[in-house]
Amino acid sequence: MDTLDLLLHPVRLRIVHAMSGGRVRTTADLCARMSDISKTSVYRHVGLLADAGVLEVVDERRVHGAVERHYRLRQKRTTIDAETAASMSLDDHRQGFTSAMAALHAEFNAYLDRDGADPAADLVGYRQSVLWLTRDELAEMIDDMREVLVARWGNQPAPGRTPHLVSAIVFPAEEPPQTDVDPQA
Repeated sequence: MDTLDLLLHPVRLRIVHAMSGGRVRTTADLCARMSDISKTSVYRHVGLLADAGVLEVVDERRVHGAVERHYRLRQKRTTIDAETAASMSLDDHRQGFTSAMAALHAEFNAYLDRDGADPAADLVGYRQSVLWLTRDELAEMIDDMREVLVARWGNQPAPGRTPHLVSAIVFPAEEPPQTDVDPQA
């Protein structure tokens, strides 16, 4: 299975999210965390991710006569590089966006279903805005956002830290306006 097919799936994206931050989890842990997905499905997707080297087994223990595997995410295996992204077809992008939105929707519902969920106190945000930007301004904004995120990507679990899912979505909202100005003039 190629990287696109592997990672552009909503259940596998949720597993990657659940494993981020250096956490070690069993498939049973993932089943408990993603109770809206059948256990059979979670086990199948964990198997696919492990077979592809996205998840690595860090420990095995006998539990009630069965072997329980403890997995950790290989973060470098979860990235779709620039070359692969550039080679994606429009349908690949459509599938990827749909998978990302389905995973995001499921994660948000799981958050809201938790006892004590308090979006205001938890600083939950999902604002959308239209920004008018030149290509250079857009590139500068993306670089600025990347700097902010990269500075925190290395954070490990620690007292007082909780994982937050951050999604940045940027695309042209409409066709560029036509101007009467001749670019050759």
